[in-house]
Order: sequence, then structure tokens, then C-alpha cells
Amino acid sequence: MSVELTKDSLAKDEKFKQSIGQLKSNSLTKIFAQSAEKRALKKQLKEEKKLKAQTKKTTQKSKKKSNSVVLNRQPWLFDPWVIVIAVSIISLGITMVGSASISIAERNNGDPFYYLYRQLLATSLGFFLGTFVLFTPIKVWQKIGPTLLFISIVLLVLVLIPGIGKNINGSSRWLSLGVFNLQVSELIKLSMVIYLAGYLVRHSRKVRSTVRGFLMPMLVLVTVSVLLLMEPNLGAVVVISTTAMGMLFLGGVMLWQFIVLMLIMVISVYYLIISVPYRYERLQAFRDPWADPFDSGFQLTQSLIAFGRGELTGVGLGNSIQKLFYLPEGHTDFLFAVLAEELGSVGAILVIALFATLVVRIFVIAQKADRLKQSFSAYMMFGLAIWIGLQAFVNIGVNLGALPTKGLTLPLMSYGGSSMMTMCIVIALILRAEHETHFKQPLGNAFWSKLIGESEVSSKTAVKKKAVKKAVKKAVKKTIKKKRVGSHFNDDKTSE
Repeated sequence: MSVELTKDSLAKDEKFKQSIGQLKSNSLTKIFAQSAEKRALKKQLKEEKKLKAQTKKTTQKSKKKSNSVVLNRQPWLFDPWVIVIAVSIISLGITMVGSASISIAERNNGDPFYYLYRQLLATSLGFFLGTFVLFTPIKVWQKIGPTLLFISIVLLVLVLIPGIGKNINGSSRWLSLGVFNLQVSELIKLSMVIYLAGYLVRHSRKVRSTVRGFLMPMLVLVTVSVLLLMEPNLGAVVVISTTAMGMLFLGGVMLWQFIVLMLIMVISVYYLIISVPYRYERLQAFRDPWADPFDSGFQLTQSLIAFGRGELTGVGLGNSIQKLFYLPEGHTDFLFAVLAEELGSVGAILVIALFATLVVRIFVIAQKADRLKQSFSAYMMFGLAIWIGLQAFVNIGVNLGALPTKGLTLPLMSYGGSSMMTMCIVIALILRAEHETHFKQPLGNAFWSKLIGESEVSSKTAVKKKAVKKAVKKAVKKTIKKKRVGSHFNDDKTSE
């Protein structure tokens, strides 16, 4: 019996040892399997990181290729239509300023090309400012719009202070800057358009749905108009108010508000004309300039004589008689009449066609920006197009006798340093906005992003994104480990 018991005990011991060995081997295989799975997971993570890095590189390369493709498709960095038309108008204007101002420049300054040289200087300064604007992103103008308007209003106040503002022909509209006189009304037109474009973007819902959103820009417009009327400068008030009305209408203002604003504007302009004697005399002269052709109707009758002498092809460049002290302001407000006399109806129609084509082209570019959801660029270009078209229309209408006499220059043509430099900036803004509708990485963006500090902001956002990704990966790893531990525990139970 004892021998049988020892045999049974030995058999049990051997079975126990075998079960322990099996458990050890199973545990070791599980440990090795877990380590192998961990290694496989690490390899997968490394491969995923490599794939992500490769995809980033490929996306960057594809972006560069797409930009190069855009450059190949668009051989012009800036719109050639606007460039050709603007340069043509400026060149024709410089030629006509030189022709129309020879006699008056020699009489007043002893140099027949005095005004021509100053116009060339203003044009070169305008080109310099325009090149700076070309490399400035539109978003910068959107940010500085309110600041620019505030500076312009301060300058308007300074113009009205005696001793600071320069009074010419009974109007205090200029600030003397040594080399030239700055006409602040030209700057306020530009700043008003930029401010209104930014306002329509920031408060689009309020402008379209509430009265308060409509009244806020009206308060600014009333303030600017009062300061301009104190100079006095009714022409600038009409241009700015009409441009603002057009921009608000395109911005989605309710129709009844727009109609009320139009009625208020018409009534106020009519009252301002009747209440001031010299404006009322101009209105009477407009109705019948031949009733007093040597006094109140002198300027308009001489302009009509210039158109009559020009006929179809004109008397020839430089052969105008009306510019010989007959037509006042022949090189500024009535430059179009001298042009019609020397170049005839052909030259006058050509100028009108150039301005019409320029305005239409700006509207086309603005519509394209609107389709691309570049709202600020769209509103700004709509406003600039209305400004250029309206001022050219009023000037040409005054020269033709179709509108009462008003001191508004012909954009890009008439003599005037402030007007020329401002218009060069306007054309540059249009070219820049058109450039940003074509290219994903416009010129100058890298420089301005560093200057403004957007690179720091973008780096902070990138760091935050990386931290979020790391936290997500850690959480995923923890959940995977928990699932694996639970599965192993269940396997052990089933094996037992």
C-alpha cells in the first residue's frame, strides 16, 4: 500500500510540475506576445509619423506647384486692363496740363512749364506711394480704416484753424507742407471709402436688419460733411455722400432707409445752394449762361466756345485759343474743355470711353472678389468705382454745361498734386485687391505677417495643435492597454 501511495504522490507531483511548466510557458508566451505587440504598435506609430511627415511635404510641394500653375495661367501679376487704362489717362492728362497751362504759368511764374513740372513731380510721388500700396495686403487697410478716418477728420479740423489752413480763392481747403499743398478733402474721400467698407464687413447684419446699424455711418458722414461745408467744399460733400449711399445700398440697406436718405440729401443740397448767394448765382448761370456772358456765365460760355471750336478733330495739340486767358482754370477744372478744343470730339469721346471702361472693369473685379467672399475688397472697389465714375461724370458735365459749375477735378487728368497722388493710391488699391483674387500667396504677405506679428500667433496655434494631438494619442494608448489587460484576464479565466 505504501508503494502505491508513493507512486500516486509521484504521479501527482509530476502532473503538478507539468501544469506549473505549462503555466510558466503560457505566461512567458503571453509576455513575449505582449512585448511583440508593443513593438509592433511602436513601429506602427513611427510609420504613421513618417507618413504624416511625407504627406505634409507632399502637400507643401503641391501647394507650391499649384501656386506656380496659377502664375503660369495668370502671366500678369496685376490686372493689365486697369494698368493700361490708368496709364493712358494719366499720360493724356499730363500732356494736356502742359498744353493748357503754358500761358498762365509764364505769366504767373515766369516759366511756361511750371505747372507741368509740378504735375510730373506729383505723378512720380503718386507712383512711389502706389508701389508701396501694391505690396501692402488689403487686410492691413481693413485694420487701419478707422484710424485713417480719424486722422483725416483731425486734418479737416486743422484746415479750419486760421494760420494753419491755407486760404485760396476764399476757401480754406489746403494744408501747406512746404513742397506742395495738401488738399485734405481728397484724403477724406479715400479714408471714408475704406472705413465704410470695413464697417459693412464688421456690421453686415446690423446694417441689413436694424436702424442703428444704418445710423452709425450716417453720423460719421454728417460730421465729415459739416467740416467740409465749413471750408466750404460742397462738391466734395456731394461726392462723398453719393459714394456712401451707393456703398450702403450695395451693402444691403433696407430700401425705405435708402429712399429716406436720398430725399434728405437732395433737400439739403438744394437748401445749401439756395442759402448761399454765389451758389445761387452759379445755378442761375447754369440755366442761361448767355444772359450774362461776361460775369456770372463767363466761365461756362468760354467752355462752350472751346467745344464749338474743336468740332470733330480739334484745332491741334497746343493750338487752343481759349486757354490764352479766356477760359479760367483751364488746366484744372476745365481741362476737358481745352482737350475738346485741341483734340475735338474724337479726343473727348476717347476720354469718356476710357473712364467708362475703367469703372466697368473695377466693377467686374469687385464682383469677382465678392464671389470669392473677399467682402472688404469688394465693398472697397465698389466705392472707389463710384467715386471715380461720379467725379468724372460731374467734371465732364460741368464742362459741357449739363451741370452747374462746381470745383471738382477730372480724376487722373486735372492739375493738382493731392488729387493725382490720391488717385494713384486708389488705382494701386484696386490692383492689389485684384491681385489677391488670383494668387494664394500674394506679394508682400510674408513681410507684413512678420511686421504685424501674425507669425507668432500662428506658431502658438501650431504648438497648441501639437499638444492636443499628443494628448489624444496618449488617451488612445491608455484605452488600448486597458482593453488588452481585460482581454488577457478573461483568457486566463477561460483557461483555468
